[in-house]
Amino acid sequence: GSDTVGLPIKFVPPDAGCYHCQILLKSPCDVRVYEIECVVSKDKIDGELEFLTPAYQSVTQNIPISNTSSVDWILEAKLEGEGFYGPPVINVGVGETALYPLTFNPVAEY
Repeated sequence: GSDTVGLPIKFVPPDAGCYHCQILLKSPCDVRVYEIECVVSKDKIDGELEFLTPAYQSVTQNIPISNTSSVDWILEAKLEGEGFYGPPVINVGVGETALYPLTFNPVAEY
C-alpha cells in the first residue's frame, strides 16, 4: 500500500509576481504545514525600436519598465550593437515604472 495522498491545488495567478501559500493539514494525532511559493513570469515579448538620426547626432529613447512583482528589481542591461549606450544597471521598485534611456550615437552614415 501507498502512504501518499494526492492534494489537488488549482492556482490562477492574476499577473506576474511571487505568490506565497500555506497549507495546514490537521488530524487528531498530527499537524503539518506546507509552504508553497510560486514565481510567475510573463511570456517573453520581443520588441522593436527604430532610431533615425543624422550621422554624428545622438538620439535617446526612454523604454518604460514596469515592476508588477512583489520585490524590487535590480536589472542588468547588456547592449549589443555599435553606437548603442545606456546605463549598465537600473533599479525598478515594487509597483514602479522606470525609464531606461537607450541612446544611439552613430559615428557614420548607415
